[in-house]
Amino acid sequence: MPELKYLKFEKADGVARITLNRPKFNMMNIEMMDELNGLLEGLLADDALKCLVIDAEGKHFCTGVEVADHKPEKVDGMIATFNRIFELTEQLEVPIIAVVQGFCLGGGMELAIACDVIVADKEATFGQPEIKVGFFPPYAAMRLPHIVGPARAVEICTTGKFYKADEAQRMGMVAHLSENGEPGEAAENIIKEIRANSPLIIRLNKRAVKQHLGLDFKTALAGVSDLFLNSLMKTEDTQEGIASYEEKRKPVWKNK
Repeated sequence: MPELKYLKFEKADGVARITLNRPKFNMMNIEMMDELNGLLEGLLADDALKCLVIDAEGKHFCTGVEVADHKPEKVDGMIATFNRIFELTEQLEVPIIAVVQGFCLGGGMELAIACDVIVADKEATFGQPEIKVGFFPPYAAMRLPHIVGPARAVEICTTGKFYKADEAQRMGMVAHLSENGEPGEAAENIIKEIRANSPLIIRLNKRAVKQHLGLDFKTALAGVSDLFLNSLMKTEDTQEGIASYEEKRKPVWKNK
């Protein structure tokens, strides 16, 4: 793996962790996003992966993408690199957890909402302030309507307003709040629950949720039933799950 300048990376016991590390606001530039994309691409082929955690060093999660990289001579490359992040997170078949403290703004908030679960410190601040400097947030404009609804998404994008973590939770963006200033500790409880499960069955569960979004009821029900009967029920790990329950013991997963 190439040496990382702006990120930290570790992987153990089925959990990968990418840590933003560009003081003091972890603002992303093109080089940092290239590093992130390289790590995400490597994780796509990891069949033993159970979970990805994205967190950050310092007081703040991320305050967005460098304004200098929005200039006309750089913007095409910046957007292509930025969009690649979301293409890759969309392809990743395991849960992605964002651990957020401090400011989570602009492209930083877009990175967070690309994750499946956001665990935030109660003092964290979210917002899409791009409109203040004459832009709109491309990924947020597409993603937010699915999370908070179109009307609230328009408000977020057109006001540039900042939202405290409890308000973001009420809107549906944040799943869990940390009351003690340690969102990483709160995230570890979720990670522990995920880690106990089969990597294969984790992937099938996430696929069951995402593969049928937006389909009509009959098509979605048929699709998820097919996945259950013809994929899930043919795995060794589902049979092991049944056996371990009946034998009153912990399952021994084979990831098959």
